[in-house]
Amino acid sequence: MPVRPAESEAELEAHLHGICFKTGPPRRIGVEIEWLVHDARNPRCPVEPDRLRHAAGALRALPLTSLLTFEPGGQLELSSLPATSLTECIETVTADLALVRPAMLAMGLGMAGHGHNPWHPPRRVLTDPRYNAMEAYFDRWGSAGRAMMCATASVQVCVDAGHEEPGPFGLGRRWRLAHLLGAVLTAAFANSPTSEGCPTGYRTTRQVVWSQLDPGRTLAPPQEPDPRTAWARYVLDAPVMCIRSEDGAWDAPEGLTFREWVRTGVPRPPTREDLDYHVTTLFPPVRPRGHLELRMIDAQSGDAGWVVPLAVTAALFDDAEATERAYRIVKPLADTAGSRPAPRNPLWRRAARGALTDPELHTAAVACFTAAQEALPRLGASAEVRAAVAEFTDRYVARGRCPADDHLDALYAAEGALLLGKDSQ
Repeated sequence: MPVRPAESEAELEAHLHGICFKTGPPRRIGVEIEWLVHDARNPRCPVEPDRLRHAAGALRALPLTSLLTFEPGGQLELSSLPATSLTECIETVTADLALVRPAMLAMGLGMAGHGHNPWHPPRRVLTDPRYNAMEAYFDRWGSAGRAMMCATASVQVCVDAGHEEPGPFGLGRRWRLAHLLGAVLTAAFANSPTSEGCPTGYRTTRQVVWSQLDPGRTLAPPQEPDPRTAWARYVLDAPVMCIRSEDGAWDAPEGLTFREWVRTGVPRPPTREDLDYHVTTLFPPVRPRGHLELRMIDAQSGDAGWVVPLAVTAALFDDAEATERAYRIVKPLADTAGSRPAPRNPLWRRAARGALTDPELHTAAVACFTAAQEALPRLGASAEVRAAVAEFTDRYVARGRCPADDHLDALYAAEGALLLGKDSQ
């Protein structure tokens, strides 16, 4: 006879409805930035776990405003607090980085902005029960899980969910905008064309890695009129990755969905806390956490490379005129995307492979970046931020390029010089 669950299925579904989309006017912005940590003198030399543990202890002693964490492969992440303006968000994180970067260099460590590790294969350094269970779970789908955990890095922008009512700032409109604009952002900021020193055939290898994982927890939910209902169904029907335990492994029975766990109560009745934790193991390209977490942007090179995707995304979501224009620009992309969910549909695949060499994505990106540039003064963005967005637009977007193209150009130039040198011997 089934064990009675700690809470009923209806109660847990109502809980999801209440926490996944917190509605109201867009007022807050946040960012989560990841970097690959490397030896400052030789980026191709993997950093030993003891050095990373020492670095973690030293950095956590700094008076930071942002939350500092390390990912399974040793990637460093800074997560800002929700800010009331784009300027506040940028200034806070910039101040934290002014403490973190020198501390890292003093320990002989550097921070690189690549969407996928270009130097060496994934190697896990964190052995928490969560990551042990995660690795075992994703191994069922091949090697992509280890690459995702240990060799990828991103800029994740967090925006408010929007109004309950329809309109440019309406919840449904912003949810749909995120999934169509997401392909444009993927293409414009693609920055991971290599793996272990070799081109992969994609501008963003990171996005390809994500598309190869368990579809039940990494694809987008169905695009339905009511995002809350679609997301609640998605969460409950997703396989359980791990069941927490105070002693022993966190492994879960293979194929067990959360809904089945609730209905059977086996191996133990789940709680609301288990459901909340389950949500943290779901990784669609747009994840509702009260706000909308846009997870598709590769980590960017340069000390302030993260500022441009943050500023562009904030402008296209939180300025009334720009968000209306952006929605009109990307709405036709739905025909290319078709019925398959991101990131496995044709639109997102084209963004991952060709980025802005794709004519449709290039046209959309030029129009979206133009709208963002016009909106930034209205959002109070500084002259430095506006200049950074303008420089990125001129260098990449206007020319149908992305940061990955710079890496490929340098790689092919080096290979050409090497061949030329051999021919001359």
